Amino acid sequence: MIGGVLLDYMNPFLLLGVSMVATAVGFYLIPLCKKAFLLIIMMAVFGASIGVVDTGGNVLILDLWGDKGAPHMQALHFSFALGAFLAPLLAKLAWGTESAQNHTQSDFDPLMLNRSSKGSSDSVFALPDDKNLLWTYASISTYVLVVSVFLFGLFCKKRSKQKKSSASAEGARRAKYHRALLCLLFLFFFFYVGAEVTYGSYVFSFATTHVGMEESEAAGLNSIFWGTFAACRGLAIFFATLLQPGTMIVLSNIVNLASCFFLVLFDKSPLCLWIATSVYGASMAATFPSGISWIEQYTTLTGKSAAFFVIGAALGEMAIPAVIGILQGHYPDLPVVLYTCLGSAIFTTVLFPVMYKLATLPLQRQSKGR
Repeated sequence: MIGGVLLDYMNPFLLLGVSMVATAVGFYLIPLCKKAFLLIIMMAVFGASIGVVDTGGNVLILDLWGDKGAPHMQALHFSFALGAFLAPLLAKLAWGTESAQNHTQSDFDPLMLNRSSKGSSDSVFALPDDKNLLWTYASISTYVLVVSVFLFGLFCKKRSKQKKSSASAEGARRAKYHRALLCLLFLFFFFYVGAEVTYGSYVFSFATTHVGMEESEAAGLNSIFWGTFAACRGLAIFFATLLQPGTMIVLSNIVNLASCFFLVLFDKSPLCLWIATSVYGASMAATFPSGISWIEQYTTLTGKSAAFFVIGAALGEMAIPAVIGILQGHYPDLPVVLYTCLGSAIFTTVLFPVMYKLATLPLQRQSKGR
């Protein structure tokens, strides 16, 4: 939310550069924290700076390319998926084979072990016992810091203001139901991102407890979900040059709904779980960037507008997995995770035609008048 406001008043390259520096600093200090309150502060700084980067990247793409930036938007979100796929693998290599069974839980184990072993000391910063943990965080932090240097270089060239003014002059528009569209897109991304993160977070536990798969197989199931997700986001870069964003959303929703139906109908079948999981990950890949490119065709997005639906996605990512985790604990015999994904797929599939009708309604009235 704060990033969306700042983007309307600051140079986007400067804001993204500062946010990346804050991200790098927070990530450097996280493995050095020995006190719980300090770790919470560093995680908050890290989360806040990532929130600004998430919003700012989308707005910057729209400022530079407008409604013609669909391939660039797909490329941006492909980089998100690729990083999410590669970073846990890097952590596994650094932390050894003990975390190979379930990285969702093991990501926090070294931090807790380090905190408990050093908790008797009064100092707030110290090197962790596991130097591999330090090198893992330091390597990613250094990469983030290098990226921030390029953003500051773009800021120094003084070109961002010219590009922004030319893009806004070419296609500034405002739909008649601008606020209603933003609210519907808020709900759309809330359920879409919530279902995506819920399935990615709980597919390991679901496969081991409900289906009876071995932990090594369940870990592979988790990898194939995020692997197909990242791969199809890469392919979506090329498809975005051939297909309209609305067409890609409709195709993704149809495949998404079909894979969820198969998951619910054959929830005990390991073979169906493998196939449907890969298809489900592929169907989720292009929806978010396509949604941003689609709405830009009908109404120009500002920093505040982009922040609004990005907040919806962040709330879905935070709230839905937490609620489903509680419900799954109360009803262990039911595939609550699959029911959630199916319900989300039905909701987004029904909601998009409503959004499309609302977005095109002023255009239809103008054509009738002509």
